[in-house]
Amino acid sequence: MPTLILVRHGRSTANTSGVLAGRLPGVALDERGVAQAAALPARLERIPLAAAVSSPLQRCQETLRPLLAARPGLPLHTEDRISECDYGDWAGRKLAELTDEPLMEAVQRHPSSAAFPGGESMRAMQARAVDAVRDWNARIEERHGAEAAYLMCSHGDIIKSLVADALGMHLDLFQRISVEPCSVTVIRYTRLRPFLVRLGDTGDFASLVPPEDGPAAAGGRDAALGGGAGAP
Repeated sequence: MPTLILVRHGRSTANTSGVLAGRLPGVALDERGVAQAAALPARLERIPLAAAVSSPLQRCQETLRPLLAARPGLPLHTEDRISECDYGDWAGRKLAELTDEPLMEAVQRHPSSAAFPGGESMRAMQARAVDAVRDWNARIEERHGAEAAYLMCSHGDIIKSLVADALGMHLDLFQRISVEPCSVTVIRYTRLRPFLVRLGDTGDFASLVPPEDGPAAAGGRDAALGGGAGAP
């Protein structure tokens, strides 16, 4: 079965402003995100890609533009099932103000029970993303062979939920996984089980440097809903 290269979109204007973007239109890459996207072709240059599959949201499409420009023959497919979680009424709100919402404790500690008001549940989010990967695995293998590799550009919570599925982890544990903007995660699928080959690889260890302001500056004890902005 194929190898899946998961790329989280580059840092966005919502990431840097502390807003939960969700599926709101018009959320673009910020200056750093544009630079991250520009570096992606060189990072992946040795990997023959059968196809690129993207979330329909602007920040993912922008992340793939330099890669597609560097590989004119690489087909791009848009896949709604790997779009961002539908955060419903939470979309567009500041992450800082969501901390005190009673639902946030479930999102952090028991995400399989969490459903966003006016949006979807985290279980539904994972299920649709896993279904999309299974379908694309079959499609890529049929067209390009079992050794093919293909890329998906998606979002933090989507990628974390796919990693949890690949590792056989319950969704309630997926907040222990971290993927920074424009990080590369690789899952090699086989007939009997998947293998996690890379997780959140950016090639940059800046996020491991202890922050001057203490643990809270690094995100404290909670996972960043939506994936966070990455290293400062």
